[in-house]
Amino acid sequence: MHRELGAVGDRAVDLPPQGTPERRRRAQADRRRRQVPLRGDEVVEALGEQPAQPAAVAGARGAGAQGGHGRRLGCGVHHPNLATSRQERMRGMSTRETFGWRRIAVPAFGPTFLSAAATGAVIPVAALRADELGASLGTAAFVVALTGVGQLVGVLPAGALVARIGERATLVRAGLLDVAALAVAGWAPSLWLMGVALLVSGLASSAFFLARQGFMIDVLPRQLLARGMSLLGGSMRAGLLLGPVVGSLAIAPFGLQGAYGLAVLLAVGSVLTVLTAPDLTGEHERARAQEPHTGVFRVIRRHARLLLTQGLGVTVISALRSARLAILPLWALHIGLDGVDSSQIFAVAGLAELVLVYPGGWVMDRLGRMWVVGALLGVVSLSFVALPLADTKGELLAVALAMALGNGLGSGIVMTLGADAAPSRDRAQFLGAWRLTGEVGHAGGSLGLSAVTTLVSLPAAAVALGALGLAGLAWTSLWIPRADRERSAA
Repeated sequence: MHRELGAVGDRAVDLPPQGTPERRRRAQADRRRRQVPLRGDEVVEALGEQPAQPAAVAGARGAGAQGGHGRRLGCGVHHPNLATSRQERMRGMSTRETFGWRRIAVPAFGPTFLSAAATGAVIPVAALRADELGASLGTAAFVVALTGVGQLVGVLPAGALVARIGERATLVRAGLLDVAALAVAGWAPSLWLMGVALLVSGLASSAFFLARQGFMIDVLPRQLLARGMSLLGGSMRAGLLLGPVVGSLAIAPFGLQGAYGLAVLLAVGSVLTVLTAPDLTGEHERARAQEPHTGVFRVIRRHARLLLTQGLGVTVISALRSARLAILPLWALHIGLDGVDSSQIFAVAGLAELVLVYPGGWVMDRLGRMWVVGALLGVVSLSFVALPLADTKGELLAVALAMALGNGLGSGIVMTLGADAAPSRDRAQFLGAWRLTGEVGHAGGSLGLSAVTTLVSLPAAAVALGALGLAGLAWTSLWIPRADRERSAA
Protein backbone atom coordinates (compact mmCIF):
# COMPACT_ATOMS: atom_id res chain seq x y z
CA MET A 1 0.00 0.00 0.00
CA HIS A 2 1.08 3.59 -0.55
CA ARG A 3 -0.35 7.09 -0.12
CA GLU A 4 -1.72 8.96 -3.13
CA LEU A 5 -4.83 10.83 -4.22
CA GLY A 6 -7.70 8.39 -4.36
CA ALA A 7 -10.90 8.33 -6.38
CA VAL A 8 -12.44 11.16 -4.34
CA GLY A 9 -9.62 13.41 -5.45
CA ASP A 10 -9.58 15.82 -2.46
CA ARG A 11 -8.04 13.59 0.18
CA ALA A 12 -5.22 11.10 0.46
CA VAL A 13 -6.17 7.45 0.82
CA ASP A 14 -4.33 4.14 0.97
CA LEU A 15 -4.44 2.46 -2.45
CA PRO A 16 -2.74 -0.67 -3.77
CA PRO A 17 -0.09 -0.22 -6.47
CA GLN A 18 -1.19 0.57 -10.05
CA GLY A 19 -2.25 -2.39 -12.22
CA THR A 20 -2.97 -4.84 -9.40
CA PRO A 21 -6.30 -6.70 -9.25
CA GLU A 22 -7.11 -5.06 -5.91
CA ARG A 23 -6.55 -1.59 -7.42
CA ARG A 24 -8.81 -2.36 -10.36
CA ARG A 25 -11.57 -3.71 -8.14
CA ARG A 26 -11.48 -0.64 -5.90
CA ALA A 27 -11.54 1.79 -8.82
CA GLN A 28 -14.45 0.01 -10.48
CA ALA A 29 -16.43 -0.26 -7.23
CA ASP A 30 -15.90 3.42 -6.52
CA ARG A 31 -17.15 4.43 -9.95
CA ARG A 32 -20.18 2.22 -9.68
CA ARG A 33 -21.08 3.97 -6.44
CA ARG A 34 -20.65 7.38 -8.03
CA GLN A 35 -22.11 6.27 -11.41
CA VAL A 36 -19.01 7.48 -13.21
CA PRO A 37 -17.95 5.52 -16.32
CA LEU A 38 -14.55 3.88 -16.43
CA ARG A 39 -11.67 5.74 -18.02
CA GLY A 40 -10.15 4.33 -21.15
CA ASP A 41 -7.07 2.97 -19.37
CA GLU A 42 -9.25 1.17 -16.82
CA VAL A 43 -11.34 -0.31 -19.63
CA VAL A 44 -8.16 -1.78 -21.08
CA GLU A 45 -7.22 -3.19 -17.66
CA ALA A 46 -10.70 -4.72 -17.25
CA LEU A 47 -10.87 -6.31 -20.71
CA GLY A 48 -10.98 -9.79 -19.20
CA GLU A 49 -14.62 -9.03 -18.33
CA GLN A 50 -15.50 -7.19 -21.55
CA PRO A 51 -17.87 -8.88 -24.00
CA ALA A 52 -16.55 -10.19 -27.28
CA GLN A 53 -17.18 -8.16 -30.41
CA PRO A 54 -18.63 -9.55 -33.62
CA ALA A 55 -16.11 -10.56 -36.25
CA ALA A 56 -16.99 -7.58 -38.43
CA VAL A 57 -16.35 -5.10 -35.60
CA ALA A 58 -13.07 -6.77 -34.72
CA GLY A 59 -12.02 -6.60 -38.36
CA ALA A 60 -12.98 -2.94 -38.64
CA ARG A 61 -10.98 -2.01 -35.53
CA GLY A 62 -7.98 -3.99 -36.67
CA ALA A 63 -8.05 -2.23 -40.02
CA GLY A 64 -8.96 1.20 -38.71
CA ALA A 65 -5.42 2.32 -38.08
CA GLN A 66 -4.51 1.31 -41.60
CA GLY A 67 -7.06 3.27 -43.58
CA GLY A 68 -9.54 0.41 -43.75
CA HIS A 69 -7.35 -1.72 -45.97
CA GLY A 70 -5.62 -3.92 -43.37
CA ARG A 71 -2.02 -5.05 -43.35
CA ARG A 72 0.28 -7.34 -45.25
CA LEU A 73 0.96 -10.64 -43.50
CA GLY A 74 4.29 -12.35 -43.33
CA CYS A 75 3.01 -15.05 -45.67
CA GLY A 76 2.55 -12.46 -48.42
CA VAL A 77 -1.23 -12.79 -48.44
CA HIS A 78 -3.44 -9.77 -47.69
CA HIS A 79 -5.58 -10.47 -44.61
CA PRO A 80 -7.10 -7.07 -43.84
CA ASN A 81 -9.19 -7.82 -40.79
CA LEU A 82 -6.66 -9.37 -38.41
CA ALA A 83 -6.56 -7.20 -35.27
CA THR A 84 -3.26 -6.17 -33.72
CA SER A 85 -4.24 -4.21 -30.62
CA ARG A 86 -4.13 -5.55 -27.08
CA GLN A 87 -7.90 -5.21 -26.92
CA GLU A 88 -8.38 -7.44 -29.96
CA ARG A 89 -5.97 -10.09 -28.66
CA MET A 90 -7.99 -10.31 -25.44
CA ARG A 91 -11.41 -9.96 -27.06
CA GLY A 92 -12.26 -13.64 -27.13
CA MET A 93 -11.88 -14.47 -23.43
CA SER A 94 -15.57 -14.73 -22.58
CA THR A 95 -18.73 -14.69 -24.69
CA ARG A 96 -21.11 -16.87 -22.74
CA GLU A 97 -22.84 -13.92 -21.04
CA THR A 98 -23.02 -11.67 -24.10
CA PHE A 99 -23.69 -14.03 -27.00
CA GLY A 100 -26.32 -16.70 -27.33
CA TRP A 101 -27.01 -19.03 -30.24
CA ARG A 102 -30.74 -18.86 -29.55
CA ARG A 103 -30.77 -15.14 -30.20
CA ILE A 104 -29.46 -15.53 -33.75
CA ALA A 105 -30.81 -19.00 -34.59
CA VAL A 106 -33.97 -17.95 -36.42
CA PRO A 107 -32.65 -14.90 -38.33
CA ALA A 108 -29.37 -16.64 -39.17
CA PHE A 109 -30.36 -20.19 -40.05
CA GLY A 110 -34.13 -20.11 -40.67
CA PRO A 111 -34.10 -18.32 -44.05
CA THR A 112 -31.19 -20.46 -45.25
CA PHE A 113 -32.90 -23.72 -44.30
CA LEU A 114 -36.20 -22.75 -45.96
CA SER A 115 -34.55 -21.45 -49.13
CA ALA A 116 -32.42 -24.60 -49.45
CA ALA A 117 -35.49 -26.78 -48.88
CA ALA A 118 -37.26 -24.93 -51.70
CA THR A 119 -34.33 -25.64 -54.00
CA GLY A 120 -34.17 -29.26 -52.89
CA ALA A 121 -37.87 -29.76 -53.60
CA VAL A 122 -37.48 -28.95 -57.30
CA ILE A 123 -34.01 -30.36 -58.09
CA PRO A 124 -35.26 -33.94 -58.64
CA VAL A 125 -38.19 -32.88 -60.83
CA ALA A 126 -36.69 -30.08 -62.94
CA ALA A 127 -35.64 -32.46 -65.72
CA LEU A 128 -39.06 -34.15 -65.64
CA ARG A 129 -40.74 -30.76 -65.94
CA ALA A 130 -38.56 -29.96 -68.96
CA ASP A 131 -39.53 -33.32 -70.46
CA GLU A 132 -43.22 -32.38 -70.05
CA LEU A 133 -42.51 -29.32 -72.18
CA GLY A 134 -41.01 -31.44 -74.97
CA ALA A 135 -37.29 -31.29 -74.23
CA SER A 136 -34.94 -34.04 -75.36
CA LEU A 137 -32.60 -35.61 -72.81
CA GLY A 138 -29.73 -33.32 -73.78
CA THR A 139 -31.92 -30.23 -73.85
CA ALA A 140 -33.40 -31.08 -70.46
CA ALA A 141 -29.90 -31.38 -69.00
CA PHE A 142 -29.01 -27.98 -70.44
CA VAL A 143 -32.14 -26.33 -69.03
CA VAL A 144 -31.52 -27.77 -65.57
CA ALA A 145 -27.90 -26.57 -65.71
CA LEU A 146 -29.08 -22.98 -66.19
CA THR A 147 -29.57 -22.67 -62.43
CA GLY A 148 -25.86 -23.25 -61.94
CA VAL A 149 -25.08 -20.81 -64.75
CA GLY A 150 -27.13 -18.17 -62.94
CA GLN A 151 -25.22 -18.79 -59.72
CA LEU A 152 -21.91 -18.47 -61.56
CA VAL A 153 -22.63 -15.25 -63.45
CA GLY A 154 -24.49 -13.69 -60.54
CA VAL A 155 -21.82 -13.67 -57.84
CA LEU A 156 -20.02 -10.48 -58.85
CA PRO A 157 -23.22 -8.45 -59.45
CA ALA A 158 -24.51 -9.84 -56.15
CA GLY A 159 -21.47 -8.44 -54.35
CA ALA A 160 -22.06 -5.01 -55.87
CA LEU A 161 -25.77 -5.18 -54.93
CA VAL A 162 -25.07 -6.07 -51.30
CA ALA A 163 -22.51 -3.27 -51.07
CA ARG A 164 -25.09 -0.76 -52.32
CA ILE A 165 -28.29 -1.74 -50.48
CA GLY A 166 -27.11 -3.95 -47.60
CA GLU A 167 -27.59 -7.58 -46.58
CA ARG A 168 -31.17 -7.38 -45.28
CA ALA A 169 -32.57 -5.59 -48.33
CA THR A 170 -30.72 -8.00 -50.61
CA LEU A 171 -32.17 -11.00 -48.78
CA VAL A 172 -35.71 -9.69 -49.21
CA ARG A 173 -35.34 -8.76 -52.89
CA ALA A 174 -33.48 -11.93 -53.83
CA GLY A 175 -36.03 -14.02 -51.93
CA LEU A 176 -38.97 -12.39 -53.72
CA LEU A 177 -37.24 -12.85 -57.07
CA ASP A 178 -36.73 -16.53 -56.29
CA VAL A 179 -40.42 -16.90 -55.39
CA ALA A 180 -41.41 -15.49 -58.78
CA ALA A 181 -38.83 -17.60 -60.64
CA LEU A 182 -39.97 -20.85 -59.02
CA ALA A 183 -43.60 -20.09 -59.81
CA VAL A 184 -42.79 -19.38 -63.46
CA ALA A 185 -40.62 -22.51 -63.76
CA GLY A 186 -43.42 -24.68 -62.40
CA TRP A 187 -46.20 -23.29 -64.60
CA ALA A 188 -44.30 -22.04 -67.68
CA PRO A 189 -46.11 -22.93 -70.92
CA SER A 190 -42.87 -23.15 -72.92
CA LEU A 191 -39.41 -24.59 -72.46
CA TRP A 192 -37.55 -21.35 -73.08
CA LEU A 193 -39.55 -19.55 -70.39
CA MET A 194 -38.77 -22.32 -67.91
CA GLY A 195 -35.08 -21.98 -68.78
CA VAL A 196 -35.16 -18.23 -68.17
CA ALA A 197 -36.89 -18.81 -64.83
CA LEU A 198 -34.24 -21.30 -63.70
CA LEU A 199 -31.50 -18.87 -64.75
CA VAL A 200 -33.14 -16.11 -62.69
CA SER A 201 -33.52 -18.50 -59.76
CA GLY A 202 -29.77 -19.11 -59.88
CA LEU A 203 -29.09 -15.36 -59.90
CA ALA A 204 -31.37 -14.88 -56.89
CA SER A 205 -29.75 -17.77 -55.05
CA SER A 206 -26.30 -16.29 -55.57
CA ALA A 207 -27.32 -12.94 -54.07
CA PHE A 208 -29.23 -14.58 -51.21
CA PHE A 209 -26.37 -16.73 -49.96
CA LEU A 210 -23.79 -13.97 -50.38
CA ALA A 211 -25.93 -11.74 -48.15
CA ARG A 212 -26.26 -14.61 -45.65
CA GLN A 213 -22.49 -14.82 -45.34
CA GLY A 214 -22.17 -11.09 -44.69
CA PHE A 215 -24.91 -11.27 -42.07
CA MET A 216 -23.07 -14.02 -40.20
CA ILE A 217 -19.82 -12.04 -40.18
CA ASP A 218 -21.65 -9.14 -38.54
CA VAL A 219 -23.39 -11.10 -35.77
CA LEU A 220 -20.77 -13.69 -34.79
CA PRO A 221 -17.93 -13.13 -32.34
CA ARG A 222 -14.62 -13.86 -33.99
CA GLN A 223 -13.88 -16.89 -31.81
CA LEU A 224 -17.19 -18.50 -32.88
CA LEU A 225 -17.00 -17.53 -36.55
CA ALA A 226 -16.17 -20.97 -37.94
CA ARG A 227 -18.83 -22.70 -35.85
CA GLY A 228 -21.43 -20.24 -37.08
CA MET A 229 -20.40 -20.71 -40.71
CA SER A 230 -20.42 -24.48 -40.26
CA LEU A 231 -23.96 -24.35 -38.88
CA LEU A 232 -24.97 -22.12 -41.80
CA GLY A 233 -23.59 -24.71 -44.21
CA GLY A 234 -25.29 -27.45 -42.19
CA SER A 235 -28.67 -25.70 -42.36
CA MET A 236 -28.24 -25.49 -46.12
CA ARG A 237 -27.44 -29.21 -46.32
CA ALA A 238 -30.40 -30.07 -44.08
CA GLY A 239 -32.73 -28.07 -46.32
CA LEU A 240 -31.42 -29.73 -49.47
CA LEU A 241 -31.89 -33.11 -47.80
CA LEU A 242 -35.43 -32.44 -46.57
CA GLY A 243 -36.62 -30.69 -49.73
CA PRO A 244 -36.83 -33.79 -51.96
CA VAL A 245 -38.63 -35.72 -49.21
CA VAL A 246 -41.43 -33.21 -48.73
CA GLY A 247 -41.49 -32.49 -52.45
CA SER A 248 -42.19 -36.14 -53.23
CA LEU A 249 -45.15 -36.05 -50.84
CA ALA A 250 -46.62 -33.13 -52.78
CA ILE A 251 -46.12 -34.80 -56.17
CA ALA A 252 -48.44 -37.73 -55.40
CA PRO A 253 -51.67 -35.67 -55.19
CA PHE A 254 -50.73 -32.67 -57.37
CA GLY A 255 -48.20 -33.88 -59.95
CA LEU A 256 -44.94 -32.10 -60.70
CA GLN A 257 -46.58 -28.73 -60.02
CA GLY A 258 -47.08 -29.90 -56.44
CA ALA A 259 -43.32 -29.85 -55.87
CA TYR A 260 -43.04 -26.40 -57.40
CA GLY A 261 -45.99 -25.13 -55.37
CA LEU A 262 -44.37 -26.39 -52.19
CA ALA A 263 -41.09 -24.75 -53.21
CA VAL A 264 -42.89 -21.43 -53.67
CA LEU A 265 -44.39 -21.70 -50.18
CA LEU A 266 -40.99 -22.51 -48.66
CA ALA A 267 -39.39 -19.56 -50.47
CA VAL A 268 -42.15 -17.25 -49.22
CA GLY A 269 -41.52 -18.56 -45.71
CA SER A 270 -37.85 -17.68 -46.10
CA VAL A 271 -38.68 -14.08 -47.02
CA LEU A 272 -41.18 -13.75 -44.18
CA THR A 273 -38.57 -15.01 -41.73
CA VAL A 274 -36.17 -12.30 -42.86
CA LEU A 275 -38.86 -9.62 -42.56
CA THR A 276 -40.12 -10.66 -39.13
CA ALA A 277 -36.82 -11.58 -37.45
CA PRO A 278 -35.00 -8.96 -35.37
CA ASP A 279 -32.71 -6.68 -37.35
CA LEU A 280 -29.37 -7.60 -35.80
CA THR A 281 -27.13 -5.94 -38.38
CA GLY A 282 -28.78 -2.57 -38.96
CA GLU A 283 -26.01 -0.64 -37.20
CA HIS A 284 -23.32 -2.30 -39.31
CA GLU A 285 -25.22 -1.68 -42.53
CA ARG A 286 -25.81 2.00 -41.72
CA ALA A 287 -22.10 2.44 -41.00
CA ARG A 288 -21.10 0.81 -44.30
CA ALA A 289 -23.64 2.91 -46.21
CA GLN A 290 -21.56 5.99 -45.33
CA GLU A 291 -18.46 4.53 -46.98
CA PRO A 292 -17.62 5.24 -50.63
CA HIS A 293 -18.33 2.29 -52.91
CA THR A 294 -15.49 0.69 -54.85
CA GLY A 295 -15.96 -1.15 -58.12
CA VAL A 296 -15.92 -4.94 -58.01
CA PHE A 297 -13.03 -5.32 -60.44
CA ARG A 298 -10.93 -2.78 -58.56
CA VAL A 299 -11.45 -4.83 -55.39
CA ILE A 300 -10.46 -7.98 -57.28
CA ARG A 301 -7.24 -6.36 -58.49
CA ARG A 302 -6.45 -5.17 -54.96
CA HIS A 303 -6.80 -8.69 -53.56
CA ALA A 304 -5.62 -10.65 -56.60
CA ARG A 305 -2.79 -12.42 -54.75
CA LEU A 306 -5.11 -13.79 -52.09
CA LEU A 307 -7.69 -14.89 -54.66
CA LEU A 308 -5.00 -16.69 -56.66
CA THR A 309 -3.53 -18.49 -53.64
CA GLN A 310 -6.17 -19.43 -51.10
CA GLY A 311 -8.86 -18.90 -53.74
CA LEU A 312 -7.34 -21.62 -55.90
CA GLY A 313 -7.66 -24.02 -52.98
CA VAL A 314 -11.34 -23.08 -52.70
CA THR A 315 -11.74 -23.87 -56.40
CA VAL A 316 -10.37 -27.39 -55.85
CA ILE A 317 -12.62 -27.98 -52.82
CA SER A 318 -15.70 -26.90 -54.78
CA ALA A 319 -14.70 -29.02 -57.78
CA LEU A 320 -14.46 -32.17 -55.63
CA ARG A 321 -17.80 -31.43 -53.98
CA SER A 322 -19.54 -30.96 -57.31
CA ALA A 323 -17.95 -34.05 -58.87
CA ARG A 324 -18.86 -36.16 -55.83
CA LEU A 325 -22.57 -35.54 -56.36
CA ALA A 326 -22.26 -36.48 -60.04
CA ILE A 327 -19.97 -39.50 -59.86
CA LEU A 328 -21.76 -41.52 -57.16
CA PRO A 329 -24.98 -42.13 -59.15
CA LEU A 330 -22.88 -42.75 -62.26
CA TRP A 331 -20.83 -45.36 -60.42
CA ALA A 332 -23.99 -46.97 -59.08
CA LEU A 333 -25.16 -47.30 -62.68
CA HIS A 334 -21.70 -48.53 -63.71
CA ILE A 335 -21.82 -51.50 -61.28
CA GLY A 336 -25.44 -52.37 -62.09
CA LEU A 337 -27.38 -50.88 -59.15
CA ASP A 338 -30.92 -49.62 -59.69
CA GLY A 339 -32.47 -46.29 -58.78
CA VAL A 340 -33.67 -47.50 -55.38
CA ASP A 341 -30.17 -48.60 -54.37
CA SER A 342 -28.69 -45.33 -55.58
CA SER A 343 -31.27 -43.28 -53.67
CA GLN A 344 -30.66 -45.25 -50.48
CA ILE A 345 -26.91 -44.65 -50.71
CA PHE A 346 -27.49 -40.94 -51.24
CA ALA A 347 -29.92 -40.71 -48.32
CA VAL A 348 -27.58 -42.45 -45.86
CA ALA A 349 -24.60 -40.39 -47.02
CA GLY A 350 -26.63 -37.19 -46.74
CA LEU A 351 -27.56 -37.93 -43.13
CA ALA A 352 -23.97 -38.87 -42.27
CA GLU A 353 -22.77 -35.57 -43.69
CA LEU A 354 -24.70 -33.65 -41.02
CA VAL A 355 -23.05 -35.49 -38.12
CA LEU A 356 -19.73 -33.64 -38.26
CA VAL A 357 -21.02 -30.16 -39.10
CA TYR A 358 -20.61 -28.60 -35.66
CA PRO A 359 -17.48 -30.58 -34.66
CA GLY A 360 -15.82 -29.34 -37.83
CA GLY A 361 -16.55 -25.74 -36.89
CA TRP A 362 -15.23 -26.35 -33.38
CA VAL A 363 -11.98 -27.73 -34.76
CA MET A 364 -11.58 -24.71 -37.05
CA ASP A 365 -12.14 -22.28 -34.19
CA ARG A 366 -9.92 -24.04 -31.67
CA LEU A 367 -7.14 -25.63 -33.74
CA GLY A 368 -7.11 -23.70 -37.00
CA ARG A 369 -8.65 -23.82 -40.46
CA MET A 370 -5.95 -26.04 -41.97
CA TRP A 371 -6.93 -29.02 -39.81
CA VAL A 372 -10.31 -29.14 -41.50
CA VAL A 373 -9.06 -28.24 -44.98
CA GLY A 374 -6.53 -31.05 -44.73
CA ALA A 375 -9.08 -33.58 -43.49
CA LEU A 376 -11.61 -32.62 -46.15
CA LEU A 377 -9.22 -32.74 -49.10
CA GLY A 378 -7.38 -35.80 -47.82
CA VAL A 379 -10.41 -37.96 -47.05
CA VAL A 380 -12.43 -36.98 -50.12
CA SER A 381 -9.44 -37.32 -52.47
CA LEU A 382 -8.53 -40.79 -51.19
CA SER A 383 -12.20 -41.77 -51.48
CA PHE A 384 -12.14 -40.85 -55.15
CA VAL A 385 -9.02 -42.97 -55.63
CA ALA A 386 -10.71 -45.91 -53.86
CA LEU A 387 -13.96 -45.62 -55.83
CA PRO A 388 -12.83 -47.90 -58.73
CA LEU A 389 -12.43 -50.70 -56.15
CA ALA A 390 -16.13 -50.53 -55.19
CA ASP A 391 -17.95 -53.38 -56.98
CA THR A 392 -20.93 -53.91 -54.66
CA LYS A 393 -23.59 -51.80 -53.01
CA GLY A 394 -21.91 -52.15 -49.61
CA GLU A 395 -18.52 -51.08 -50.94
CA LEU A 396 -20.04 -48.10 -52.75
CA LEU A 397 -21.88 -47.13 -49.56
CA ALA A 398 -18.58 -47.25 -47.64
CA VAL A 399 -16.92 -44.92 -50.16
CA ALA A 400 -19.94 -42.60 -50.17
CA LEU A 401 -19.90 -42.45 -46.37
CA ALA A 402 -16.20 -41.58 -46.32
CA MET A 403 -16.81 -38.78 -48.82
CA ALA A 404 -19.81 -37.54 -46.83
CA LEU A 405 -17.96 -37.48 -43.50
CA GLY A 406 -14.99 -35.65 -44.99
CA ASN A 407 -17.23 -33.15 -46.72
CA GLY A 408 -19.42 -32.69 -43.64
CA LEU A 409 -16.39 -31.96 -41.48
CA GLY A 410 -15.62 -29.12 -43.89
CA SER A 411 -19.11 -27.64 -43.79
CA GLY A 412 -18.75 -23.87 -44.01
CA ILE A 413 -15.01 -23.94 -44.67
CA VAL A 414 -15.26 -21.87 -47.87
CA MET A 415 -17.38 -19.22 -46.13
CA THR A 416 -15.08 -19.23 -43.09
CA LEU A 417 -11.94 -18.70 -45.15
CA GLY A 418 -13.71 -15.93 -47.05
CA ALA A 419 -14.81 -14.27 -43.81
CA ASP A 420 -11.26 -14.47 -42.44
CA ALA A 421 -9.82 -12.83 -45.52
CA ALA A 422 -12.54 -10.24 -46.18
CA PRO A 423 -11.59 -6.59 -45.61
CA SER A 424 -13.77 -4.43 -43.41
CA ARG A 425 -14.21 -2.02 -46.32
CA ASP A 426 -15.55 -3.31 -49.66
CA ARG A 427 -16.39 -6.58 -47.95
CA ALA A 428 -19.36 -7.51 -50.14
CA GLN A 429 -17.42 -7.00 -53.37
CA PHE A 430 -14.59 -9.15 -52.05
CA LEU A 431 -16.97 -11.91 -50.93
CA GLY A 432 -18.52 -11.90 -54.40
CA ALA A 433 -15.08 -12.50 -55.91
CA TRP A 434 -14.38 -15.15 -53.28
CA ARG A 435 -17.59 -17.01 -54.10
CA LEU A 436 -16.68 -16.79 -57.79
CA THR A 437 -13.62 -18.96 -57.13
CA GLY A 438 -15.94 -21.57 -55.62
CA GLU A 439 -18.50 -21.36 -58.41
CA VAL A 440 -15.77 -21.83 -61.02
CA GLY A 441 -14.73 -25.00 -59.23
CA HIS A 442 -18.33 -26.15 -58.91
CA ALA A 443 -18.85 -25.85 -62.66
CA GLY A 444 -15.40 -27.17 -63.53
CA GLY A 445 -15.74 -30.29 -61.39
CA SER A 446 -18.79 -31.55 -63.24
CA LEU A 447 -17.42 -30.56 -66.65
CA GLY A 448 -14.05 -32.18 -65.92
CA LEU A 449 -15.73 -35.39 -64.81
CA SER A 450 -17.75 -35.45 -68.02
CA ALA A 451 -14.72 -34.76 -70.22
CA VAL A 452 -12.43 -37.41 -68.70
CA THR A 453 -15.24 -39.98 -68.65
CA THR A 454 -15.96 -39.35 -72.32
CA LEU A 455 -12.32 -39.37 -73.42
CA VAL A 456 -11.03 -42.18 -71.18
CA SER A 457 -13.34 -43.90 -68.68
CA LEU A 458 -15.26 -43.36 -65.45
CA PRO A 459 -12.59 -45.08 -63.28
CA ALA A 460 -9.94 -42.84 -64.83
CA ALA A 461 -12.06 -39.80 -64.01
CA ALA A 462 -12.32 -40.90 -60.37
CA VAL A 463 -8.54 -41.31 -60.06
CA ALA A 464 -7.94 -37.97 -61.81
CA LEU A 465 -10.25 -36.21 -59.35
CA GLY A 466 -8.43 -37.85 -56.45
CA ALA A 467 -5.10 -36.63 -57.82
CA LEU A 468 -6.54 -33.13 -58.22
CA GLY A 469 -7.64 -33.15 -54.59
CA LEU A 470 -4.22 -34.25 -53.32
CA ALA A 471 -2.58 -31.53 -55.40
CA GLY A 472 -5.02 -29.06 -53.87
CA LEU A 473 -4.06 -30.31 -50.41
CA ALA A 474 -0.39 -29.65 -51.13
CA TRP A 475 -1.21 -26.18 -52.47
CA THR A 476 -3.38 -25.11 -49.54
CA SER A 477 -0.72 -26.39 -47.13
CA LEU A 478 1.49 -23.57 -48.39
CA TRP A 479 -0.94 -20.78 -47.57
CA ILE A 480 -3.62 -21.56 -45.00
CA PRO A 481 -1.29 -22.60 -42.11
CA ARG A 482 0.50 -19.26 -42.41
CA ALA A 483 -2.80 -17.42 -42.20
CA ASP A 484 -3.74 -19.56 -39.18
CA ARG A 485 -0.53 -18.57 -37.40
CA GLU A 486 -1.06 -14.89 -38.13
CA ARG A 487 -4.64 -15.06 -36.88
CA SER A 488 -3.56 -16.81 -33.66
CA ALA A 489 -0.82 -14.25 -33.07
CA ALA A 490 -3.32 -11.43 -33.50
